[in-house]
Amino acid sequence: MRRIAIIIPIIIIFMILIIGFLSSTILFLAEDETEGDPGVDMAGIWTFSGGFKWIYPGSSVNAQGHTLHNIHLKDGDPYQGAKIIIEHSYNISPNICVVINNAAAERIFGEGILGNIREEDWGKGNARGVAIENSISQFDVFGAIISLFSGDIRIFFI
Repeated sequence: MRRIAIIIPIIIIFMILIIGFLSSTILFLAEDETEGDPGVDMAGIWTFSGGFKWIYPGSSVNAQGHTLHNIHLKDGDPYQGAKIIIEHSYNISPNICVVINNAAAERIFGEGILGNIREEDWGKGNARGVAIENSISQFDVFGAIISLFSGDIRIFFI
């Protein structure tokens, strides 16, 4: 009887978390530390109903005209700034943020991923989303797990 009293609340909490996740808008941000002022370089939005949508940081702005490219890691709260930009540009309010840094990107998608994306984008003339999709076709799940534990991928509420 005691086991049931413990198991039922755990199941309820787990179901609430799953429902919350499925109804959330998730903002994915790729931090690029290779440029002069480290900041946001690529972004995407995921919803359960709409799937994944790539966002070009230069075409997303806040009310003052700042783009996601203007989000720098040294800013006071860069992720809240990114949320405001997404809300202003797309009328979507993300509530979960997944941040991936260069180390995680290389661990998950292979060494030289940033160069591959740039070559697809600038060299071959593909749109940013197409360039990213072509470059990340190889995905290492083990690399993603390591990156979560190492802190190279961070997941938090915004």
